[in-house]
Amino acid sequence: MEAVQSWVSEHKLTSIGAVWASAIGASLAYSKTRSPLKPSLRLIHARMHAQALTLAVLSGAAAYHYYEQSSTTTDPRAATRTD
Repeated sequence: MEAVQSWVSEHKLTSIGAVWASAIGASLAYSKTRSPLKPSLRLIHARMHAQALTLAVLSGAAAYHYYEQSSTTTDPRAATRTD
């Protein structure tokens, strides 16, 4: 798991692009079997699903980055106090 985290942290844009592309493919495959829509409408729906998933992944990455930064940094004023 640690190897995956380090690879993702080094290749952020590639990871997000892969999630987006896989979401497009999964949504197209799902909608092709479930609904009798025209291909253009299926593509529009697939893009919307992929964009929503990408926003969720970006939000999760931002929350993880914030949590990681807040847990590793300390308050510099706390280290210099001499109460």
